[in-house]
Amino acid sequence: MKTKNIEMKDPAAKSAEAGAELLTYIQKFNWLLLAVLFVGCWYMFSWPVARSVLIGGLLSSVSFYMLRRDMNLFMTSLSQAGMNWRAVKQIEKVKFFLKFYGRLAVLAVILYLMVSRVAIDVVGLVIGLSTIMLSVIVVVLSRGSNLYSAHRFKEA
Repeated sequence: MKTKNIEMKDPAAKSAEAGAELLTYIQKFNWLLLAVLFVGCWYMFSWPVARSVLIGGLLSSVSFYMLRRDMNLFMTSLSQAGMNWRAVKQIEKVKFFLKFYGRLAVLAVILYLMVSRVAIDVVGLVIGLSTIMLSVIVVVLSRGSNLYSAHRFKEA
């Protein structure tokens, strides 16, 4: 009788794996949602509205991707320090927050320039910017309970 060699993982590793899986679902669903909203707005309204939805969706998707990447880098440096906040260099914390607020400031400037200098539909832009938020809500409500259930952790 053969037995499978099952690798035992600690709960923190399982939770991190589930979190990464959830973020992947969010990003995939976001691209699908953005495509549906873009095509739907183009069909039901006009090209300028659809273009505004696309621009807003691309801005929010890129910002979310960059935040995820920076958070992963920060958490990697934290885990290398043995999950001890005091061992993480102050410069790593400062660098993360500077990137975060810098990205937020760049996004604010881009949005200001779009609204003030480019003919853009503000409602379409807001709809596009909301795609990440809607994706997070839908995916977490539909998949989050499955990924973080106690039953799943007991299976592993």
